[in-house]
Amino acid sequence: MRGEARTVVWFQAAGCTGCSVSLMNAAYPDIKNLLLDEIVPGKGIALVFHATLMGPTGRPALEVLEKIPAEEAGEYVLVVEGAIPTAAGGRYGTVGEVPMRERAAELARGALAVLAFGTCASYGGIPSGAPNPTGAVGVGELLRREGIEVPVVNVPGCPPHPRWFVETVVILLARGLPGPEDMDDAGRLKSVYSGLIHEHCPRRPDFDVARFAPYFGERGCLYELGCKGPFTDAACPEHAWNGGVNWCIRAGHPCIGCVEPDFPDSFSPFFRKLSLEEEKATYRGAR
Repeated sequence: MRGEARTVVWFQAAGCTGCSVSLMNAAYPDIKNLLLDEIVPGKGIALVFHATLMGPTGRPALEVLEKIPAEEAGEYVLVVEGAIPTAAGGRYGTVGEVPMRERAAELARGALAVLAFGTCASYGGIPSGAPNPTGAVGVGELLRREGIEVPVVNVPGCPPHPRWFVETVVILLARGLPGPEDMDDAGRLKSVYSGLIHEHCPRRPDFDVARFAPYFGERGCLYELGCKGPFTDAACPEHAWNGGVNWCIRAGHPCIGCVEPDFPDSFSPFFRKLSLEEEKATYRGAR
């Protein structure tokens, strides 16, 4: 039986919908449990708008989106997926003929808090990669420009693991809004994103004895092939993907640092080892 339900508005901006797909593949709790059951005792969420999942389309769907800021001001949580285009008056991306920039700002003004789900929403991600013709930015940067002082919690990843979203929501429901001491300098919850991938990598023993893979498919640490695990805070080794089946490094692919604020520009080319100067700059950015 559902207890108190916190209203959630899920706004999709410039992205590929991969973050939503990742969440829909959650193993436990699965998407049905997440939307219909209590997440913590006596508390759950009520997802009232999600363009991919909801039944209504067109004007009926937009009416739901537009009435929430007035009817539930200060009570709902806004989840943003995708970067926000800001160039050319925001005309590179619109929802119901209104720029995504304006929609996101209006929704954020009335929200209790904002969850930036995915690296695009958190920091701009791939849409903001150089030369960034659409002027794409993360939602936190948009709110800073608009002077909107609403707490933002970043849940980055390209896409994020569904567990990272669930853990963040559990903390918000159980403890309330996080304080500065709960967040790292990239706007992520420390309890969800603390710990370098490098420290828990199954190929770490190879790194420790300088046994580096010369080619893909060979035994050894993938650092010389461009792995960004030493600069990336994420729990991929512990959680894995698709119900714990696999993850990038276990599959023989270097970590590309997709949860970090400088992704993708500072981590590209993905299959090239960073220079010493790049390592120093990236390490500072990752912390």
